[in-house]
Amino acid sequence: MDFFKLHFTSEELLEGKLLLINKPLGWTSFQVVNKLRWHLKNLSGLKKIKVGHAGTLDPLATGLLLICTGKKTKSIRTLQETEKEYTGTFLMGATTPSYDLETSIDQTFDTKLLTEEMIFNTTVKFTGEILQYPPIFSALKKNGKRLYEYARAGENPEITPRTVNVHEFKITKINLPKVDFLVRCSKGTYIRSLAHDFGKSLSNGAHLSSLKRTRVGNYKIENAFSMESVINPASEKNITRK
Repeated sequence: MDFFKLHFTSEELLEGKLLLINKPLGWTSFQVVNKLRWHLKNLSGLKKIKVGHAGTLDPLATGLLLICTGKKTKSIRTLQETEKEYTGTFLMGATTPSYDLETSIDQTFDTKLLTEEMIFNTTVKFTGEILQYPPIFSALKKNGKRLYEYARAGENPEITPRTVNVHEFKITKINLPKVDFLVRCSKGTYIRSLAHDFGKSLSNGAHLSSLKRTRVGNYKIENAFSMESVINPASEKNITRK
């Protein structure tokens, strides 16, 4: 989709719009918001406009990011509460401290004893209401400090588990050590933790090697704008100054 084919007046942007963005690999959610704010201000002539996202995606994740402008930012909390859908890949036989590719492998396991039946059956343990420990490499705060700050300092603070709901956990492909999956879940679910716990439950190891958010509530990735369409110069500016 072409972002610059949108026709927004400055008044419409202030009144509030919801933009669906396909976040690329390596971008933080904050960077996406900043880039969009800059473009919207530049194209509309507005000196100031509220822009925010409804649910963070890690830099190593891709996919749907909901961006709200103007008065629509008041809906962010409601949008965050909706169900999320993800697809991705677990890499079996190895763990990392961050539960994904942000950190190096710290332990390896033999995957020869893993069978497809074992892998399929283990999803049942992680479907429904489950207790989950957030990753130590996360932005959650404890005593006013981000967990990842403790981790990078070599500290191990006590992390409180929390209840999340995994509505659907489906294995879509097995090609060991890679296991592809689809997950539908509640707000606050860490797919990285799911990967780690999944491997542990199999008396093995696993970490998240790729993740894509494909849906937030009723909003789907198929209808999202690429960041490429946002950051590339447009031959015609279609956000009207008014």
